[in-house]
Formats: sequence, C-alpha cells, structure tokens
Amino acid sequence: MFASWLTFALLLVTFCAGPSHGEVETRECLYYNINWEIEKTNQSGVERCEGEKDKRLHCYASWRNNSGTIELVKKGCWLDDFNCYDRQDCVATEENPQVFFCCCEGNFCNERFTHLPDVNGPVIATPPPVPSLLSVLVYSLLPITMLSMALLLAFWMYRHRKPPYGHVDINEQDPGPAPPSPLVGLKPLQLLEIKARGRFGCVWKAQLMNEYVAVKIFPIQDKQSWQNERDMLTMPGMKHENLLRYIAAEKRGTNLEAELWLITEFHERGSLTDYLKGNVVSWNELCHIAETMACGLAYLHEDVPRYKGEGPKPAVAHRDFKSKNVMLKTDLTAVIGDFGLAVCFEPGKPPGDTHGQVGTRRYMAPEVLEGAINFQRDAFLRIDMYAMGLVLWELVSRCKAADGPVDEYMLPFEEEIGQHPSLEDLQEVVVHKKMRPVFKDWWLKHSGLEQMCETIEECWDHDAEARLSAGCVEERISQIRRLTSATTSDCLVSMVTSVTNVDLPPKESSI
Repeated sequence: MFASWLTFALLLVTFCAGPSHGEVETRECLYYNINWEIEKTNQSGVERCEGEKDKRLHCYASWRNNSGTIELVKKGCWLDDFNCYDRQDCVATEENPQVFFCCCEGNFCNERFTHLPDVNGPVIATPPPVPSLLSVLVYSLLPITMLSMALLLAFWMYRHRKPPYGHVDINEQDPGPAPPSPLVGLKPLQLLEIKARGRFGCVWKAQLMNEYVAVKIFPIQDKQSWQNERDMLTMPGMKHENLLRYIAAEKRGTNLEAELWLITEFHERGSLTDYLKGNVVSWNELCHIAETMACGLAYLHEDVPRYKGEGPKPAVAHRDFKSKNVMLKTDLTAVIGDFGLAVCFEPGKPPGDTHGQVGTRRYMAPEVLEGAINFQRDAFLRIDMYAMGLVLWELVSRCKAADGPVDEYMLPFEEEIGQHPSLEDLQEVVVHKKMRPVFKDWWLKHSGLEQMCETIEECWDHDAEARLSAGCVEERISQIRRLTSATTSDCLVSMVTSVTNVDLPPKESSI
C-alpha cells in the first residue's frame, strides 16, 4: 500500500514540476558582457548556443552584490554541466561568493536570476510560484528523504573509516594558495577534457570565460608537489616568455576528497613530445624551438637582480627537464613547465630538504644514476644540461633538413633499452658503458645538424663540469643558425651567377 502511494506521489511531483529533460532544450540565451569594450564583444543581445549533439546546453548568469547594489557581470551560453541539469530557474546557491553564478536549461532561462540562500538580500527575480499540491507532497516525502540520507551518510562513514591514502595530516599548518588574479574571481571555470596524465595527477583543458587555460589537478597526497610548483611559479622574477605563465592556485573540496588545482596558460600544440610524435620539423623550426628552450632554461638557471620591482630571482634547477615538460606555443616557441621538483638556490642559504635521485629515470645524468651528486648549485644545473642534450637529440632525430630518412619518433635510449628501462638498465648503459643515443651518418653531412650534434655531445658529457651552460647553448644555436643562413644565401648567389653565365635555349612563347 505504501509503495503504491509513493509511486503515485512521485508521478504527481513529476506532473506538477513541468516538462522532462527531453522537452527542455536550450538553443538561445540572453547575452551580456560587462567587459565588452576590453574583450571587443557585443555588450548585450542574444547568443545562439552550439555544442556537440550528445551534449546538453545551458544558459548562465554571473553578478556581484556591491553593498546591496546588483552589478551584472556576464550572461550567455554554458556548455554541458551536470550541475545545471533540469534547472528551469537560474538560482545561485553558494553562501557568500565573491561573484554569484547560476545556470539553467531552456531558452532565455537566464533572463531572471536570484540568490536562494540570501533571504534578506536583494532579489532580482523570484521563481514562479510552486503549486500548493507540490508543496504538500514535498513535505510528505521529506522525512523519508532525510532518513535515506542519514543511512547513506552512515554507510559512507563506515566505508571511509580508514584513509585511502594512508596517514595524511589535513590539519597541518598550511600557508594556503597564493591569492588568485583579481580577474579569476569574476570568471566561472569549466573543465573540458583531460589532455595529459602524469606522476602528480592530470592536466585538463578548461575554459575561463573567453580563454582556454590548463588546470593541473593534484590529489591531496601530492600536496607538497603542488605547493612547490605554486611557490616556484609565484616567485619574483618568474614572468618570462619561455616559462609557463601562472594564473591561479586553489584547493577544491574538503578532507581526503580534496583536490589541489594549479591554473596556468594553455598551449593547444601540447608538449614537445606530443608534437614530435606527429610532426617532423624543418631546420628553421628546429633552431627556433631549441633556441627558445635554451633561453627559458638559461633564465631559470640565472640569478636575476631586482628588476621592475619584482626581483631578485634566485637560480632555479628544474630537476625534471624533458621533452614532455616543454610546451609549444602556436609559433613553436618553447615554454618550460612542471616545476614540482624544482629547487631554488638563494645566495647564502642552503637549498633545503632535497633528494638527489629524483626526476624521470630516462633523463637522469650519470652522477644521478650513480647516486654521487655534489649538492651544490652548479651540480644541479649541470644535471639539467645533461637532460637538455637528450631533448636536443630528440629534436634532431625528427628534423627533415638532412638528405636522408626521418625515423619514427623515439625517446632517448628507447632503441637501446626499450620503453620501460629499469634503473639497473640505465646504470649499465649510461654509467658503465658511457653510451648515448646514436647520431645517424646523414645528420653529420648537413653543416647545421653537424654543429648541433657537437653541441649535444658537450651537453651530455660524462664529466659534469665539462658540460655547456644553458646560456652558452642558446648562443651556440643562434650562431649556428646565422652561419647556416649565410651559407645558404652564398650558395644561392653562386648558383644564380653560374646559371646566368650559361647559354639557355629561347623560352617558348606563351601566346
């Protein structure tokens, strides 16, 4: 009898609540942009919503409450978000956010918007009146719902009585994330797709209003890595065109379910590894990528005095330099990222707690593989330079400038010891046999690639003190580029001269 009554009640609730999802389709939303002059858009109007066929579309509104005065920030279309499902009214539910945000389904459903918890605050529009019968049914079902939630909560607490990640002290002293940019607070952030997975979590492509950003999400047990990378990116003097641009950092969720987010600029081309897998590079492209990459690492390694009120910046060793941590801009300018293992060297101060054998095994220098590191600044910088030699080899291996075949992309030492080498494998090959990735014969017949290979050999020298600095590599590549350009120009001049001195047959008439 009770089951029949409950079924009838649910059916009646559905009937009173309005049309189902299949009948609610969002095709148009009201549009508004407070920053229309800066962002060069329309100030207001109607926005047509477009998305994938299997995705749902929504409308949204965001506004601020300045001492009782409502200031509309933005309105428009919003991509598929389960938080907006079956919401016919645009209602913000957060307690006291800096910027109120709501989303809903249905054409122009963002025309009216309100903040539900703030009963005393200014209400812009109230939802349509609820039928009295629906209210009666909701109050009737409330005790059953409360009991169900209590049982679910008890079950959840039972299942989570042991921390899944071992002992994590959530209540430890935490300096908290650096304050985000003022603009970030005005822009709703929406995760779109996972672009990469790594040792410390995953990287998402996300939308921050009108721009794409990268969101690196760390689980709570990797808090130290998140904090280290955040501290490195926010350190004075770290704004450089060849270093990844920081936007914000924040903690999402609570307790063991918390996630740590790091928001940076997004580069559609992805990492150098990804790019080389699907593309070959010309000689000029190789030089541009290599030179900008060396420029970024040289700046990172450098002590920069106080500059424009931002410095001084201490020398920083990356300690996980590899092609996967080099991003490419649209014009193939290199940008260095992932500073989770980086360590800075302030004059007169020890580098702090650090371990020698860290980083990606394949790119570890001989002294790291041996566990024989001198814990001084220059020693750490030379470890980065060994890894740079391997990355430059990856670039050369995919260059089409030489008169010979371009092989499929391979990681350093992949040909010698496979895709998943053990520490012992690398110790045998790199330390004891002193092997390095092979240079193809036809590379050495191209004057520019030959000089590039000489530079690579000086980067990955077994003797750490004999390795080139990043600044020296940058200068070398710039010089090689100029010399090869001059040689090419001289060759073209001589070819033109020789051709003009030869009696050519008369050209056929085009008439």
